[in-house]
Amino acid sequence: MDKDSKKKEVIRLERESVIPILKPKLIMTLANLIEHSSDRAEFLKFCKRVEYTIRAWYLLQFEDLMQLHSLFDPVHGAQKLQQQNLSPEEVDILEQNFLTYLFQVMEKSNFKIATDEEIDLALAGQYLLNLPITVDESKIDKTLLKRYFSEHPQENLPDFADKYIIFRRGIGIDRTTDYFFMEKVDMIIARLWAFLMRLTRLDKLLSRRSRGRHKKVEKKDDEINPEADSEDLYVERIRLENMDLSIPNLVSKTTIQEPTFDRIIVVYRRESAKPNKERGIYVKHFKNIPMADLEIVLPEKKNPGLTPMDWVTFLASAVVGLVAVVSSLEMPKADLWVIFAVLSTVIGYCAKTYFTFQANMAAYQNLITQSMYDKQLDSGRGTLLHLCDDVIQQEVKEVIISFFILMEQGKATMEDLDLRCEELIKEEFEESCNFDVDDAVEKLEKLKIVSRDSIGRYYCIGLKRANEIIGVTTEELVLKARQGSISA
Repeated sequence: MDKDSKKKEVIRLERESVIPILKPKLIMTLANLIEHSSDRAEFLKFCKRVEYTIRAWYLLQFEDLMQLHSLFDPVHGAQKLQQQNLSPEEVDILEQNFLTYLFQVMEKSNFKIATDEEIDLALAGQYLLNLPITVDESKIDKTLLKRYFSEHPQENLPDFADKYIIFRRGIGIDRTTDYFFMEKVDMIIARLWAFLMRLTRLDKLLSRRSRGRHKKVEKKDDEINPEADSEDLYVERIRLENMDLSIPNLVSKTTIQEPTFDRIIVVYRRESAKPNKERGIYVKHFKNIPMADLEIVLPEKKNPGLTPMDWVTFLASAVVGLVAVVSSLEMPKADLWVIFAVLSTVIGYCAKTYFTFQANMAAYQNLITQSMYDKQLDSGRGTLLHLCDDVIQQEVKEVIISFFILMEQGKATMEDLDLRCEELIKEEFEESCNFDVDDAVEKLEKLKIVSRDSIGRYYCIGLKRANEIIGVTTEELVLKARQGSISA
């Protein structure tokens, strides 16, 4: 990194497999790249038939998912389970089947389970939420997900995987511009307090306790090297804590920046008394969640309060101030300015702790309200419908791009096809993604419109022949019949 970027806080993130392009835009852009108008018409027909066919493939699986969810819907599921008159063992099997379908759809939608490493990295900074938020684990069931992962083991599961799971997909940027007067005053007082602590060497006593917490964060900083892997995505965090102290900076508007998780889905079940065990499974869908504020999506949050470290620092400062004042008064010539300086610092710090907590509480309530109305996309059945449509849209886009490359650029190995698809997305749409070529080729082979030659290169058949092999779909027949009835 160059000198100007030494103070920058940069996060390295893996590229996503999701194709961040709207399907209509993708299809029309590729169609316009085809020279002959007759071929463009065949290509548009091909795209429709691919989508109708892939949608039909997933129809039964999605119907099973919806039927199972209706039994575990937190609102009406209990009533439907009661009507089924199932034994507890049979309900256990059904709920595990639901989770199996759900996790399969998550994977197909390019959602990934957030790992401890990713969450530690996300929460290493502060953005708009400056309170310690924790989950009330006594209110969350610990058997549902534990049983699932015992039967379907996975690597890099987070420590809380037996209680709830956080799925994430997509990366974005959130910027907030404001004067941040209270936050800047808080930052000045904190820096003055840190200076006083260094002078009295009390920081060494208090740093032992927090040293362990910063090990993970430091490890992430060591990994940040944009030259190491050009394929990764690098996003800068801009925080008030790293701002240079100057009069213009303090009195003018400041823009802070934080990378976001474009989509977050949280899955969990509430704890309940055994005689009336709750079977509802919560599936909540959020959008544009700043990484540093990830706590706002946690289930069953405790009401925030001062941390034990805040109380230790608060009481320590009071004791230090009292001792300093008493010792100054006992001196033959008490220096009133020293006494005034010590008292001002102690009172200022105590006031800072109180008012900062109150301001953070107000910000927390505002963020929670915002997450409910602005950030939460849907929950339950609505979320599942989003996921099912996401699966279809991604699969269709993968198939269309792969076939277009083979049609326009000729034979290619799996590796070459992967690279060409990513280059097309970059050149035509100025987007980047980790293209899932394996899944795309599998679908093309299932459609029987691609083959391999003797040396393992893939090639496609002609557009017209591809449309003939896929055949007329039910949707096309319905549309044709509808148009016929209208014209009649």
